[in-house]
Amino acid sequence: MFVPPRWADLLLKTFGHPDTLEEVQGDLLELYTYWVETVGERKARWRYILSVLKLLRPLAKSKSTEYPIPFFLSPAMIRNYLTVAWRHITRNRLLSSINVIGLALGMSCSLLIWLWISDELSFNRGFKEADQIYFVRQTSGMYTNEYTPGPLTEALKKDVPDVEKATRFRSWTDDYLIKAGQVAAKEVGMYASDDFFDIFQYPVLQGSPVSSIKSPNSIVITRHVAETFFGTTEAVGRTLQLNNDKYYRVGAVIEDIPKNSSIQFSWIVNLSVVEEDWMKNWGNNSFSTYVKLRPNSNQAQAETRMKGLPKRYRSDITDTPILQPIGDTYLYGEYVNGKPVGGRISYVRTFGLVALLILLIACVNFMNLATARASLRAKEVGIRKVIGAMRSSLVGQFLGESVLLSLLAAVLAIGLVIGALPLVNQFVHKQLSINFFAPTFWISMLFLIVFTSLIAGSYPALFLSAMQPVRTLKGALTTAPTGAVFRKSLVVFQFTLSLFLIIGMLVIGQQMHYVRTKQLGLDREHILWVPVEGALLPKMETYRQEIQRSGAVVSVTTSGALPIEIGSSSTGGLTWPGKDPKDEAFVYSMKAGYDFAKTMNVRLVDGHDFTSPDSGARYLVNESAARIMKLKNPVGTEISYQIGKGPIVGVMKDFHLRSFHEPIQPLVISLYPKWTNYFLIRTRPGQTDKAIQVAEQVARKLNPAYPFSYHFLDEDYEKLYRSETLVNTLINYFGLLAILISCLGLFGLATFTAEQRKKEIGVRKVLGATVTSIVGLLSKDFLKLVMIAILIASPIAWYVMNQWLQNFAYKIDIEWWVFALAGLSAISITLLTVSFQSIKAALVNPVKSLRSE
Repeated sequence: MFVPPRWADLLLKTFGHPDTLEEVQGDLLELYTYWVETVGERKARWRYILSVLKLLRPLAKSKSTEYPIPFFLSPAMIRNYLTVAWRHITRNRLLSSINVIGLALGMSCSLLIWLWISDELSFNRGFKEADQIYFVRQTSGMYTNEYTPGPLTEALKKDVPDVEKATRFRSWTDDYLIKAGQVAAKEVGMYASDDFFDIFQYPVLQGSPVSSIKSPNSIVITRHVAETFFGTTEAVGRTLQLNNDKYYRVGAVIEDIPKNSSIQFSWIVNLSVVEEDWMKNWGNNSFSTYVKLRPNSNQAQAETRMKGLPKRYRSDITDTPILQPIGDTYLYGEYVNGKPVGGRISYVRTFGLVALLILLIACVNFMNLATARASLRAKEVGIRKVIGAMRSSLVGQFLGESVLLSLLAAVLAIGLVIGALPLVNQFVHKQLSINFFAPTFWISMLFLIVFTSLIAGSYPALFLSAMQPVRTLKGALTTAPTGAVFRKSLVVFQFTLSLFLIIGMLVIGQQMHYVRTKQLGLDREHILWVPVEGALLPKMETYRQEIQRSGAVVSVTTSGALPIEIGSSSTGGLTWPGKDPKDEAFVYSMKAGYDFAKTMNVRLVDGHDFTSPDSGARYLVNESAARIMKLKNPVGTEISYQIGKGPIVGVMKDFHLRSFHEPIQPLVISLYPKWTNYFLIRTRPGQTDKAIQVAEQVARKLNPAYPFSYHFLDEDYEKLYRSETLVNTLINYFGLLAILISCLGLFGLATFTAEQRKKEIGVRKVLGATVTSIVGLLSKDFLKLVMIAILIASPIAWYVMNQWLQNFAYKIDIEWWVFALAGLSAISITLLTVSFQSIKAALVNPVKSLRSE
């Protein structure tokens, strides 16, 4: 028999565990005998010694008899959460589908609004050194004008050291005819001063726009124009004819102007080509002016030095130039007391809030549906807790389900957005798209998924994980009163928002109907306008008379501006008998031809219209202009204005110059047919097509070099309210969507309530309660919630919509019936939604619901 080292045995007896010493010694002795026979005595002794040392209590590794609990966010646990979540989703396809669809609708709306907001915020921010470029406005008291006088540009460069460069430009709404050989097309362009391309640095394809703009014989064109007329961007040195008149040499070709720029043009020529004496008058505000400040200057410093600048050159002008960063010009267009107070930024904020609220409604819907099917998960939760599941792991499991549903909803939302984008772009007049290669898109989607998962899954996870296993395994599904209050609060929140949107739909719809149907003071219906161009310019009276002889035409006149453009700039220089020399009256002006009031159906309160054979200086004024001149008998009074001294022949009833956003302003119309730009043609009702044919035939005969074009005046008026129309339509869609999602959430809560009260319903049925009484019992609680929502939503909606109406100088009053109709709609929707689940609960056999009793 082989004997192991004695000192090793002594160590084992001294430090070994006494309860296992005998068994361990026996096992080691057997092993020692085997080692001696296999590897020899020497190696066997070393193995024996090492084995003894490992078994000594001070050196032995302790082994826990408890199962280790992994971290609840470990990869293994996350994989488990997602596996269980997928199984649960596939087993409950109907409710899971409702959740996914609800979240997808909320996500898709949020994503579409995010794309629109991103495009709005990108306007005018792509220019090089954009932080140094400013738009110049003029302010005088509460009034701020976006147009400035022509001499201001040079005065800024001369008298304000902070200004490095300054430019002004003037653009016309008409497209100009451009020709190159046999190719002819109309393109929009503008005339600008020398520094334009020093301030606005566009990508250059060929040539030098900086030097070209300074030459009166050069034209700078965009890629589109170059490819249209020459088939290539290599167009420098080529010749273009503008408006069948002057020829220009192409000096440079630049990239097409991006859509997110407020300054749009296809060609640009030096302003000196069309500049006249009236453009150099400090009293004429007709130009858009921009400046570039020096690197070491700032807006406040420059504005301080601009104070009273026009007054240095003309003592009767009180306007003061102010600066607006070019990145803000698109979003902040409304000024009060020289400070930006709003504009399109209000729509950005509104739709941003709507996107958030729609997403929250979808998340609330998820919460309600999750709690509604809590009874199906109660026993699962109880069993998991009984076998040792921690609450953190249960929370992780339910959040995992929320993440998985959010991922599925995000995929569906992206598909919905891609499918909806063509229609949305057509509606919002943009070119929105999803750039899958942009990191910002995926960051935004990740944020959207995480936000939705946490908001939608947090309450269900906390609610379900808090269930007591003893009660849930018995089938009891009762929660603390605070849980019921919270769920009811969610319903109140949903319907408060839905009611707010319903009231908004009604008020905005009323206001838009009002602005479309209210009499403007002129008749915009059945009016065509045709631009005066080419050979029609010297033959305007011939064209007018030939058209007017047609039986399809009531009357024809000419005007220097379209009615919606009359208020685009104001001018001074108006004098009248008894005028105070210190009183500088700025009025809106327009030149017109014969029969203006007749064609536009403008009512004359005194005097007569411009009629042939009137000649020389003649004026029509509106009531507002007569009031500022304080003339008791305006007709016959000689005034001096743009075309000279002449009598007022008629006083027009005030009519709206632009939109209902602006109050009626003083207006003076001068009889000067030679300086008019448009034919305004009033057609007989039902004969518009014939009138268009006649207008085109005469135009082709008198002006064969120009393609005939026409437009409807009422369509131009519709464009004035494009933003409001967009808001009206989107609020309608979002309101319906919010109601739909709210109904899903209400359905979920009705399911939950019916499940909670099934024993009560069973007892009531046993005692003789009818189906109708039980339906009324269940519906009553939800109607209370809707009534609370009505009380909360009504004052909020009234305040918000009243503030919105302040943007209009002429607006509706918010009537009481708007709130009554919104409330009745919400109550009806609630009854329809709840009644289905209530009737289903009332028809359940009480034996089944009372079985455990």
